[in-house]
Amino acid sequence: MTPQILIEASIALVPVLAFLGILLLFDSYRLIGFFEMIETIAFGFALAVAAYFVNGYLIQILAVDYTTYSRFGGPIIEEVLKAAAVIFFFARNRIGFMIDATIIGFGVGTGFALFENAYYLRMLQDAQFGDWIIRGFGTAIMHGGATALFALLSQSLIERRGALRPVYFIPALVAACAIHVVYNLLTALPLLSTLVVLVCLPPMFLIIFSKSEYAVHQWLVHDYESHQQLLDDIVSGRFAHTEAGRFILTLSRRFDQSVIDDIFAYIKLHTIIVLRAEAISLARERNEKPDVPQSHREDLKRLTELEKKIGRTAMMALWPHLHFSRRELWELHEMGART
Repeated sequence: MTPQILIEASIALVPVLAFLGILLLFDSYRLIGFFEMIETIAFGFALAVAAYFVNGYLIQILAVDYTTYSRFGGPIIEEVLKAAAVIFFFARNRIGFMIDATIIGFGVGTGFALFENAYYLRMLQDAQFGDWIIRGFGTAIMHGGATALFALLSQSLIERRGALRPVYFIPALVAACAIHVVYNLLTALPLLSTLVVLVCLPPMFLIIFSKSEYAVHQWLVHDYESHQQLLDDIVSGRFAHTEAGRFILTLSRRFDQSVIDDIFAYIKLHTIIVLRAEAISLARERNEKPDVPQSHREDLKRLTELEKKIGRTAMMALWPHLHFSRRELWELHEMGART
């Protein structure tokens, strides 16, 4: 491998990875772990491979020239594929805040850009040095930015509506496709499009992160206090007189007493684990080493066992009365993944 190829490869591949690394450094809560980041990049890489075949097939059956398709058809297909990966993370409760939504979205876009630029490095042997600057600092970061924007807007809608519904992803997908189309339309002015990406994205993400970190802190403090109060109510017996407690007692007419006992045990253990997750996040914010008890792995295993013992029917009847949020499910997943 010649020095020229190494330099070209570095320019084509490193900038988007460096940008992703900077986003991770800004995440003081360490919401995204190393292996989860690798997973998002791998998703994006695999989807870029899929896009290669899908785009080739559509160009053939639609009988359009490559330039027209690359400006309008390609961006839509590529953004839909990248969005599918982000939606997978939403569906699995792997996204809880705007910060991790942005990082996961950019990570998927990074994987997509890595494959695309690696492909062009192999195919365009006679490309000029400036072409790799544009692809590395412009196109690659645009891929990450468009998918990050999709994830960010989706999370914003989900937070405001308080639920996860497919319709909430449509406005974000339209925005991501529009950005990609506009960028491709500026191919006649490649330096301008690259400059726009570099000038607009970093300040936008910096503002988003600064506001989101404050929101994360406020939510953690408030939720920690409310969960501590819930645990105190459970331990003292006051929980039985709350709306959820009274509903659980009415379930005794439909389920065995053993199921009712398991439900109370589940709520208590669920609250303890979520409290633990919030305490760990607050410790990370203070740059302190989180204190995770040795029993944590067993507690997570016990929580899963209780869910199975209670059964799907009882859990579905119970869930609306517990007011557990999507972020609590996200916290449980994060604790399980880190353990």
